Amino acid sequence: MMAAFALIAVQLLIRGTVAARGYFYWDDLILVARSGDHPLLSAEFLLYDHDGHLMPGAFLVAGILTRIAPLDWALPAISLVVLQALASLAVLRVLRVILGSRPTMLIPLALYLFSPLTLPSFAWWANGLNQLPLQAGLALVTAEAILLYRTGRVRHAVTGAAALVIALAFYEKSVVIPFVAFVAVALLAHTSGIRRPLRSTARACAPLWASALVILAAWAAVYFSHVASPLRTDNIDDAAGLLQHGTSLGLLPALFGGPWSWDRWPPSPPWATPPVVLVVVSWLLIVAVIVGNHLRRRRIGWVWPSVAAYALASQLAMVTTRGGDATAVEIAQTLRYVADTAVVVAIALAIIDQAPRRATHPAFRPFLSVRSRPAFTALAAVAFLAGSLWSTFTFDQRWRDNPTVDYVTTAKAELAANRDVPLLSQPVSIWVLLPVAAPYNQSSQVFGPLRDRPAFSDSTPALRMLDDDGHLVPAEVSWVRALTEGMAPGCGTRVTGDAVAVAPGVDGAIALSQPVIPWVWTAQLNYLSNRDGTIEVSMSGGPPVTVPVHSGLGTAYVRLTGGGATVDVSAVTPDLNLCFGGGPFGSVVPAQSSDAGSRAAAGDDGALPNP
Repeated sequence: MMAAFALIAVQLLIRGTVAARGYFYWDDLILVARSGDHPLLSAEFLLYDHDGHLMPGAFLVAGILTRIAPLDWALPAISLVVLQALASLAVLRVLRVILGSRPTMLIPLALYLFSPLTLPSFAWWANGLNQLPLQAGLALVTAEAILLYRTGRVRHAVTGAAALVIALAFYEKSVVIPFVAFVAVALLAHTSGIRRPLRSTARACAPLWASALVILAAWAAVYFSHVASPLRTDNIDDAAGLLQHGTSLGLLPALFGGPWSWDRWPPSPPWATPPVVLVVVSWLLIVAVIVGNHLRRRRIGWVWPSVAAYALASQLAMVTTRGGDATAVEIAQTLRYVADTAVVVAIALAIIDQAPRRATHPAFRPFLSVRSRPAFTALAAVAFLAGSLWSTFTFDQRWRDNPTVDYVTTAKAELAANRDVPLLSQPVSIWVLLPVAAPYNQSSQVFGPLRDRPAFSDSTPALRMLDDDGHLVPAEVSWVRALTEGMAPGCGTRVTGDAVAVAPGVDGAIALSQPVIPWVWTAQLNYLSNRDGTIEVSMSGGPPVTVPVHSGLGTAYVRLTGGGATVDVSAVTPDLNLCFGGGPFGSVVPAQSSDAGSRAAAGDDGALPNP
């Protein structure tokens, strides 16, 4: 046991180093954004459909850590190490339950602890909050099922059911846990010589299976009432390619210490790029392992097919939920969809190791003799650990190539130093979050949980924006369209306390040079006001925005949602009188980035009078 705990300590030291050198990535920022946008214990927050995932436990952990220290990587890194420790201890426990304290237990334990198969899902916080509880759940429920089978004590059914509930709270794939546990118990019964292992397993562990069915039924009711079906129908043609890449370039090399090298195109995650020689050797090694197991052990014929079925099911789930015309096959090489297979393989190796020995054929005795086995095992262990450590090192180098680090660090400092003027929300850098993450790619969402920052508003008197490096820079409105000069003599477009916007050319409606489609736009309103007051600005199909105005000449930059041919303005303050001149209408860009030609493209000659 001391050796097992020492291996776990070494693993946590290595994984802790990877976590400490990592940072927030993609979905992590969505977790942070939602944590600052919703009450912690609300159903809207905990039961959110996150791209097909139902993960209230993960949201709860993310919400608590975000409230303690928003956008501070220290706490998420610590949470990953803690969850990894729980998963590793759970795997150790199930291996001890199967094998006792025999030294060979260290082989499947070391495979789980150091295989790069689980590394990418550990390093990515959002994925670790899914995968690590699943891995712990697989080991814990399987151990409790085995103990229930052996002892008949109902407390093992209660503990197993509780572990299943917790795992389901973090990841919907945890529905597989009872089935893995059932197969593991049945395989152990079969290797022990039980004539009807399936019937024996069903009867002996009936309290656990009955509890699991009730739990799964209740979970399914919640899942399908809150999550849209993630299944895709446009991905059948991609299945073969995804399965080939996921198995030959992902799963098998990682089981033997690979892939040794990784590639990455930010903002995508790293994916395994094993050399051809490693791919070939991995296939040869898995065949050798399976053949060697059957030469040495009896009654294990269903073990490796069960492992293969689990790995295939995991990859088919990836194909049916993530495949499609726009999906690159490299997604299968990211390993996160098959990471939990490491636990299943460790359990399978333990089941094989306790199976009865087979009489060795004379032709194989030189290779399988007791005398030669320690030297071969030591050589294989050294090769596996060396490959795994190198793969961990190369992954860490790629994982640290993360534009989010500099962007968020710089933006936090800039926002803290410039809290005087409200900011319009704008998309963050595309190197951090692509538009497909909308609305959580908005700066108001990502940085909303911060305490030291300016207010995010739909209007501001001074336009600034975060550039791609995270610096807060002066900005302007691009001339996608022009807000045209109104017809009121000496005023432009007039708005008074009792004016209501109805149509172009009528007081309160500022006409655009050309109509626009429904979208998120920014208008630069140049005005002259008789006093301080408040106006409402809106577009067709969008909500009104309340905008403060000040006495005299002024400018208000307003973020609007909607479309049409006008920007409609009405005065909220009863005795307010304003005149509006022309101005740009479009998107927010760094100052001095637009040219005079863009004004002409907008349908305006650029000669916009001031009010």
